[in-house]
Amino acid sequence: MNQYSQNNWKRNFLTIAGGQTVSLIGSAAVQFSLIWWLASETGSPIMMSIAGVFAFLPQLILGPFVGVWVDRLSRKTVIIAADLFIGLVALVFALVFLFDTPPYWSVCVVLGIRAIGNVFHSPAIQAAVPMLVPQQELVRANGWSQFMQSGAFLLGPVLGAAMYAALPLWIILLSDLAGALVASATVALVKILDPERKTQQIPHFFHEMKEGAAAIWQDRKLFIVTSATMLGMVFYAPLSTYYPLMTSDYFKADAWHASMVNFGYAGGMMLCAIILGKFGTIKNKFPVIHLGLLGMGTSSLLCGLLPAEMFWFWIFAALCTLLGASSNLYNIPYIAYMQETIPPERMGRAFSLIGSLSSATMPLGLLIAGPITENRGVSLWFFVSGIALLILTLISALFVLPRK
Repeated sequence: MNQYSQNNWKRNFLTIAGGQTVSLIGSAAVQFSLIWWLASETGSPIMMSIAGVFAFLPQLILGPFVGVWVDRLSRKTVIIAADLFIGLVALVFALVFLFDTPPYWSVCVVLGIRAIGNVFHSPAIQAAVPMLVPQQELVRANGWSQFMQSGAFLLGPVLGAAMYAALPLWIILLSDLAGALVASATVALVKILDPERKTQQIPHFFHEMKEGAAAIWQDRKLFIVTSATMLGMVFYAPLSTYYPLMTSDYFKADAWHASMVNFGYAGGMMLCAIILGKFGTIKNKFPVIHLGLLGMGTSSLLCGLLPAEMFWFWIFAALCTLLGASSNLYNIPYIAYMQETIPPERMGRAFSLIGSLSSATMPLGLLIAGPITENRGVSLWFFVSGIALLILTLISALFVLPRK
């Protein structure tokens, strides 16, 4: 850790995190509005599944290759370029909505194109954090970051619901562009040092991709937890696509109720992030990681058992709050562990690989879940995902956690 980062890390980190939060508010509002428009117009789990596949396919295909470039290029440049690309996509689609009502499939295409920017953005940000933050402060910094991101996810859907009721979609889309400009400006203000690189000028993609993968599989505990989690995500990942349908079709509620579900989920994330940010350090991260996975599985299972009555919608919203808290209880120490243990020059590839594996679970899960939920309803998949995640968490804990 360089002296520049040691002396100024809080200011630099919070400057970037603040800009990213503003961008996320715009993106969350736009995504809520687009997904709600698609859900209310079609009412089809299959269409929502297709949208989910398009949103995750770029990470699945491009992720491993992008990781190589993230570890080669200036991470600051990658972050800014990715933010501006996402804003430009929003601007173009805003013009499409301005002059006509586009077909449903165009939303899927836009979600896919927009996701290309995120393929570069996410690993670049995650790999840049250890260059700004002292190692012993990574859990605290990730807690702060997740708190602000959760706040964006909390405010974004509420803002999206309000804008959806009052404004045409083309104006809502422009908020994504405004957020991208703010995020890019804040990153430009901060000096982000890149690690020393010993790679050749011409990339040997598969060799360098293997180096990123080796950083994960050579750590036995990290490999076991990651493997169990990725298998669990095959069942769990489709739920993010089905939240609007649980609200609109299962509970027969409206857009404001859907925003309350997102409000509860993000509120749970914020509460967990505050607690982890307050305490700052977690010496043994794996018990906390498994506790988070246990909470995710239990919450999903209980959501799937709720009757389709409006009274139970509020129980569903409360369980989504627990789900959000549990996801951060897993995610924050997991990311911090990777940032602490993986060499900086391989970190972009490692995080990009994790992103690709996570993205692979979404289309695979949706291929399985789509036909089932179309015939049996979305609540069944909440129950199935909860059972699967609980079983896999137990298996991982048996191999990873110390026995007394």
